[in-house]
Amino acid sequence: MLKSLIKYIENKPLVGVKRRSRHRRTLDPCLRPIGPTARRESLDPLLQLNWRRTSFVKYRRVCLWNAGVIFILLSGVTLTGCESMRYYNHLISGQIKIINKNEPIRQLLEDPHVSETLKAQLQLVLDIREFAKNDLCLPVKNQYLGFADLQRSFAAWNVYATPEFSLTPKTWCYPVVGCTAYRGYFSEADARYYSDTLKKQGYDVFMGGVAAYSTLGWFDDPVLSTFVYRSHVKLAALIFHELAHQLLYVEDDTAFNESFATAVEQEGLRRWLATKNDLSALTEYQIDYRRRRQFIRMVMKYRKQLESLYAEDLPTLTKRDAKARMFDGLRDEYRLLKQQWEGYSGYDLWFSQPLNNAQMISVSTYYDLVSEFLRLLQHTEYNLEMFYKECQNLARQTKEERRARLAQYSNPKRAETK
Repeated sequence: MLKSLIKYIENKPLVGVKRRSRHRRTLDPCLRPIGPTARRESLDPLLQLNWRRTSFVKYRRVCLWNAGVIFILLSGVTLTGCESMRYYNHLISGQIKIINKNEPIRQLLEDPHVSETLKAQLQLVLDIREFAKNDLCLPVKNQYLGFADLQRSFAAWNVYATPEFSLTPKTWCYPVVGCTAYRGYFSEADARYYSDTLKKQGYDVFMGGVAAYSTLGWFDDPVLSTFVYRSHVKLAALIFHELAHQLLYVEDDTAFNESFATAVEQEGLRRWLATKNDLSALTEYQIDYRRRRQFIRMVMKYRKQLESLYAEDLPTLTKRDAKARMFDGLRDEYRLLKQQWEGYSGYDLWFSQPLNNAQMISVSTYYDLVSEFLRLLQHTEYNLEMFYKECQNLARQTKEERRARLAQYSNPKRAETK
């Protein structure tokens, strides 16, 4: 499989390659990625590398360097056995297939065989990119200039697992990138097979589809068929969010990273929809966001109850019955929540299967700091360059210092004294 990857890279045409100038180029500070690293958590541990690539003269050399990193990783994996080697081969093969399906959007827009519906969505992506670059100061680079029709419902599938009476996730560790609380697959069949294997070992298992993911800049991410047909608001939200991750990433602080990206996403949508006089769409987005927060708070409430139950010294059958009753209570509360939402059924799929611990850990508190970031944005008088600079300063601090500083923006008078 590694030979296939290198062969693919060697035969890849040199597209858009520019020779580096002898003089150092001065970048617009608004477009320069900031923070200690510009890394994004993704489903694929192979792509979670935070090393900086050297800017080579030729694109092929960049790709070959990537292949060298992959070879180093695979060399380490051989120490853990054939099963791990097969898994890494699967990841490489899946990524290559997506790259091979990537077609330039500009060419597709001129292709008479492409449907007008798809053309409209692809043109929308290009418009969103331009807005992100010019109005939001986000580093678009060569992201989302291509389209890949995957001909499946999801780009990938994540597998989560926990013991029967614990919310501590099973983790998978990899060379260089460390450990993750899930295992990603490009093949639904492979993900399901692995899920069944874990179930036979007694784990609670949950398998969830992923519509979009990032390769952290190692490749130019294309627009995928799994999300291209979203509404114009959701499509813009996704692109603003993912590009924000490339601007700022703080290692080992998921809540900070996701909250920052969500704040940029919300401000980006507010500005973008204002230019289109479509404030009603912004209202719909805000309603959807509030529902998401309500859903997460509800799940977190029952996670705490389950943790308390598992900490008790009870017979196995008693604990199992109490666990089932708690999940029944979660379903009942969701039905009440749907009534408040006037029948909105966006989370029905999540409740369509038997609930378990693994499913609970797949929901995270990614939005805890969004309101603080929005207040910080207000404090900078909605100047994005100043906002990004303040966030850069936060990124240099410890996790505890970041929380304390963000909390001060909840009190405008205290924030003004700093």
